[in-house]
Amino acid sequence: MILTNKNDRYFFYLVSFSFVLSLAVVALGAFTRLTEAGLGCPDWPGCYGFLTVPQTALEQQTAAEFFPQTPLEPQKAWNEMLHRYIAGSLGVFILAINLMAWRQSSLPKLLPLLLLLMVTFQAVLGMWTVTLVLMPVVVMAHLLGGFTIVCLLWLLRLQLSSSVTKRDHIESKTVSRLRIAAIISVMVVVCQIALGGWTAANYAALVCTQLPICEANWQQLFDSKAFLLVQPQHESYQYGVLDYGQRVSIHVVHRLGAIVTTVVVLAMAWLCWLQLTLRRYSLVLVLLLTLQIALGVTNVVASLPVAVAVGHNITGLGLLVAMVTVSYRVRRCSQPALSVEQSLREEQSHG
Repeated sequence: MILTNKNDRYFFYLVSFSFVLSLAVVALGAFTRLTEAGLGCPDWPGCYGFLTVPQTALEQQTAAEFFPQTPLEPQKAWNEMLHRYIAGSLGVFILAINLMAWRQSSLPKLLPLLLLLMVTFQAVLGMWTVTLVLMPVVVMAHLLGGFTIVCLLWLLRLQLSSSVTKRDHIESKTVSRLRIAAIISVMVVVCQIALGGWTAANYAALVCTQLPICEANWQQLFDSKAFLLVQPQHESYQYGVLDYGQRVSIHVVHRLGAIVTTVVVLAMAWLCWLQLTLRRYSLVLVLLLTLQIALGVTNVVASLPVAVAVGHNITGLGLLVAMVTVSYRVRRCSQPALSVEQSLREEQSHG
């Protein structure tokens, strides 16, 4: 669509800022998880019964009385609450996006609505992360939910910034192949991200410290039960509840998934390179993939440094966003250019 007036431009700026904020939320979420601050506050949405981390002696005494089994660790509590504050702010901005979208007939409606539903569900997952004491399936779903919100905001920004009068055209047969390849690539990257989330949620990131696969005899240790989403009930899932063989199974599958993902992403990058209009995305995909592999190897050889592990999360998200962008551009290449008036009518009809 075309940004035809000042309100539309403000909407674009709001979406862009929300996208940047969503990246910060994902990064802070990874930092919170990696610093073992996911239970820094044992209640939700406050912290030890307060809206902020208890600071005075009286507040800390009250916190100790209400949560005797969970001693206050101020640094972890602040990590958790900072993540909640910024995530809550993102929710407010997404609500504002919806209010503006429904007040302006020229603005899209579907993506803002999906964002509002997603951020609401993400808040519920955040609550369950605490109340279900880091249950792995909830932790993984919370990670995927955050990535989904980032991608939806990026798609909305793409929709707003794309010039409908300058659509590149690719032959229909080639576009069909590219669309199938792009969809497959997105699915493979999402599966690998989910495996990474499952590895982190089950504290399996450090069970293999050698390359390329694992020093353990993983073929004999392999246990498919490690991938059961619903695990037996435990008082807490912090630090993991699976045995060594199950954690090795998760880690090895994540590494094998990385090999498959590398092949698929390189294949998609090659297909983009063959099309002049998509060539710049080929370079982006290769760059992000190379960086992600380097960060993954560093995580193994350096025993999961926090900064590197957070970077691994963000680069994985960047790779997904790049794949989504390629898929969006390929879809646009298959559509004929429209006039401004036709574009506005199309946007209004599809919401």
